[in-house]
Amino acid sequence: MDPYHRRDRSDGDDDRDFSGVIEGRNAVIEALRAGHAIDKVYIAKGDTDAALGHIASSARDAGAVVVEADRRKLDSMSVTHAHQGVIALTSVKAYSTVEEILARARAKNEPPLVVICDEISDPHNLGAIIRTAEAAGAHGIIIPKRRSAGITPIVGKTSAGAVEYLPVARVPNLTAVIRQLKEEGLWIFGTAADGDVELWQTDMRQPTAVVIGSEGNGMGRLVAENCDFKVSIPMFGKVSSLNASVSAAILIYEAVRQRKG
Repeated sequence: MDPYHRRDRSDGDDDRDFSGVIEGRNAVIEALRAGHAIDKVYIAKGDTDAALGHIASSARDAGAVVVEADRRKLDSMSVTHAHQGVIALTSVKAYSTVEEILARARAKNEPPLVVICDEISDPHNLGAIIRTAEAAGAHGIIIPKRRSAGITPIVGKTSAGAVEYLPVARVPNLTAVIRQLKEEGLWIFGTAADGDVELWQTDMRQPTAVVIGSEGNGMGRLVAENCDFKVSIPMFGKVSSLNASVSAAILIYEAVRQRKG
């Protein structure tokens, strides 16, 4: 069986909803050499031979997340039943860089509008955020490498194809990227239920990055501490919070309203 194969499984396991799975040492090595957009590489736990070590190092250099997994997990993921201790998952599209997102704003002669997703783990939420951001004319999305949904087929489908048009950068450290964006002149607006600034009091006509926290815990502590403003969305009903993608839509379109006003 071809070590490059497609899988369409909707069992709720995000790691199994990628557009392609590459199995076997030589197949993964050649995929890395060819520059395939590899999102994650699983290496058999306890196997420390030189070949697997080389694959792990090359995968990290290429920006992929490397995860140790026991043999039972690899066996359950495998279709060829000849994974040789390594399985790579490919993403729907290649990730962009933060620099490419900022360059996109400069090319359009627009103040940057960037959306940072802090550990959005539900691929449906991430896809919905990408769809809204693209429709609103945002310049790009930034997601962390770990504890976040990647660009899976579910994300692509939920985005209604918007993922093909909007750059998505995947970074190892959101806090470092926020500091980089500040140096580039962007102001960072984080969403928080206990925010000290109401949404209507913001000024997002300036270069702006909007941070959307995770579905359960909101923004991480370090991310929140590095925001310039913690923004609350006024709530008038009995429900105390909004879905992450809804919060994102409200903030993104408030930025659009201000810029077009």
